[in-house]
Amino acid sequence: MIKSIAIGAFDGIHTAHNVLADKADAIVVIERNSAVLTPGHKRANYTKKPIFFYHLDKIKDLTPKEFIDLLVKNFKGLEEIVVGYDFGFGRDKSGNISTLEEFFKGSVTVVEMIKYEDIAIHSRVIKNYIREGKIQKANKMLGRNYQIGGSVIKGQGLGSKRFVPTLNIDVAGYLLPKEGIYATQTKIGDIWHKSVSFIGHRVSTDGKFAVETHIIDKEIHCVKDLVEIRFEHFIRENRKFENLDDLKDQIDKDIQKAKELT
Repeated sequence: MIKSIAIGAFDGIHTAHNVLADKADAIVVIERNSAVLTPGHKRANYTKKPIFFYHLDKIKDLTPKEFIDLLVKNFKGLEEIVVGYDFGFGRDKSGNISTLEEFFKGSVTVVEMIKYEDIAIHSRVIKNYIREGKIQKANKMLGRNYQIGGSVIKGQGLGSKRFVPTLNIDVAGYLLPKEGIYATQTKIGDIWHKSVSFIGHRVSTDGKFAVETHIIDKEIHCVKDLVEIRFEHFIRENRKFENLDDLKDQIDKDIQKAKELT
């Protein structure tokens, strides 16, 4: 029987989220359909606790008391609710921790602000780091390497002919890191491979946006599965090269740098 729940958005299931989850039997996610670090049920990949989703569009008009009554009804043995220091709930977020303590007859546990390098660990901060290419800072707050996934699609075909073979990935739902080159790990099937990945507009060739990954020192053929990419280090900015020979030389340097970093 579930006696305690942790409530929040839990996008990313980062290190501060884990502190909340560790204090509860289950996680209640308020789903706003805006999660981009761990979209939808991807959150379940990063916790062993059962997750229950409450979609915001179905509960947004509930008063704080009505929302608490709903939780008590759904979790028959509920004795404790765990929330973060900035928790708000109910219609127009009119409820706060004091309101929760007023309407819930069990105990309320509040997890205070948790920091990394004197900055509050928050999904919003992690998203900003990812957008800025500060992938190691994001990874520290997440407690793991940031990961995206998607299906393999047909690319322009230039890599295998002039440069190195790459897998082109159709990524949907995830926040993409800043345009550039990254040292990564790429999962194909059940195996993780050292890789170097590109995100951005192919400004030296066709100008189109792409997410590409090259598996280092291995030949990979006919990949039809979903592919996952973990970001470990930012290598360099995306930039335009005057000719394809210069681009090829830089790609070789990027691969060597990725080998050193992963």
